[in-house]
Amino acid sequence: MSTAAASPPMLTPPNVKVAAPALLTASIMVATVMQVLDTTIANVALPHMASSLNATQEEITWVLTSYIVASAIATPLTGWVSDRLGRRMVFLVAIAGFVLSSMLCGFSTSLPEMVIFRIVQGICGASLIPMAQSVLLDINPREKTGQAMAIYGAGIMVGPIIGPTLGGYLTEVFNWRYVFFINLPVGIVALLGIAAFMPREATKERRFDMMGFGLLAIAVGALQLMLDRGQSAGWFTSFEILLYAGLAVSGLWAFVIHCWGAKDPFVDLGMFRDRNFFMGLIFIFVIGMTLFSGLALLPPLLQKLMGYPVIETGLVMAPRGVGTMVSMIVVGRLVSRFDPRGLVLFGLGLTAWSLYLMTGFETGMDAHLIIVTGVMQGFGLGFVFVPLSTLTFATIAPHFRGDATSMFSLVRNVGSGVGISLVTVVLSRMTTVNHAEIASTLTAQSPQVRATMPQLLDSIPLYASIADRLVTQQAAMIAYIDNFFLMMLLTLCAIPVVFFLRRPS
Repeated sequence: MSTAAASPPMLTPPNVKVAAPALLTASIMVATVMQVLDTTIANVALPHMASSLNATQEEITWVLTSYIVASAIATPLTGWVSDRLGRRMVFLVAIAGFVLSSMLCGFSTSLPEMVIFRIVQGICGASLIPMAQSVLLDINPREKTGQAMAIYGAGIMVGPIIGPTLGGYLTEVFNWRYVFFINLPVGIVALLGIAAFMPREATKERRFDMMGFGLLAIAVGALQLMLDRGQSAGWFTSFEILLYAGLAVSGLWAFVIHCWGAKDPFVDLGMFRDRNFFMGLIFIFVIGMTLFSGLALLPPLLQKLMGYPVIETGLVMAPRGVGTMVSMIVVGRLVSRFDPRGLVLFGLGLTAWSLYLMTGFETGMDAHLIIVTGVMQGFGLGFVFVPLSTLTFATIAPHFRGDATSMFSLVRNVGSGVGISLVTVVLSRMTTVNHAEIASTLTAQSPQVRATMPQLLDSIPLYASIADRLVTQQAAMIAYIDNFFLMMLLTLCAIPVVFFLRRPS
């Protein structure tokens, strides 16, 4: 490994050779998976946390909100910090901070402590994903970019899938605190690997644009709060949500105006002149909506309507991750041989078809169709993500790469937040609408009522309660189907964007 005194190798120029690229890649991906897992692993443990920390169900959601908002605000800082300190140093500090804050989360005895440590965890973990993508692009030659993005995509996409399963297992077998303690051995492995195999790099002076960062932080933070708090606060009937919306729009507008005229802006708007990069951001926003919203819908569907326990829910969803892993291996070899745009179209078509099949879900069905559609969707999304990452950064100038990968991660996260909020609203409102429509058919003249539950005609409260529960269950099932159909339409809407991407030479 090079030392500081011996003319350290540079990672900033593309296609730089390192002593052990495979071991460095493995170490980077361990850190990436650790960070991605924490976006979903704590979800299933929230009820247990609420009881232990004496918090209400509404208050405990700040365990998720604080992490998401802190990570969103800190992500755009990655490019500037890595230029000033070097990516090796930022990696080491970020991983160490992430592991330490995870341990403190596990030892928390009150909700304020937990929220503070989750904020620190979000800030430390924010830089890991964009830096991982940036380094993998730099240490691999152009002809191996597809394989590098396949490895990167595997960590990004498989992490959220196995997160709820792992979180449920740790919570049931051990304790909710182990959801955070699990990061200790994983983080140590990543820390030692990066310290051993990632060479030092020269830093460069770069003025910090406090005004630009402040405006972007306000816009991103307000948007994330609006998306996370919207459903519980009543969306735009609430002054709180209107305030967040106003801050998000005005902050973003002021940020663009500031960067347009600033001498050394926080984000150089020149990177958006690259057509592939700009269209890639639009594309990943849409894919972020469909990918993570689907993952948010399935666990409550399986557990609340179909009666699956937590562990079995994870097992049923696991084949989705297998499909993704297989597609990553396949597409990593194909992307340098075929037009990446064709691979993206194939992946979109397969994903849309799987979502169409999911509109045939029923409450009494077995797990066969769930597993089949999960494998199809995982396989299709793998064909989308890897070529898209390759196309997005194919023509971007090397000096934009740090900021570009940060922006790519930020837009993907915002897309996932919008998608989750969208399907939550549709699920809630369509359940109410469907319930009213189904209940209106349960009249004394209805043949179904007379044939299946004639006791309703006698106004017996017990049977009225049973009927209401059955109607609510069916109304919710139809609402889930409506969401799957909506995600299918969103996936199809991404197809025209593919034709605006240029094939790299």
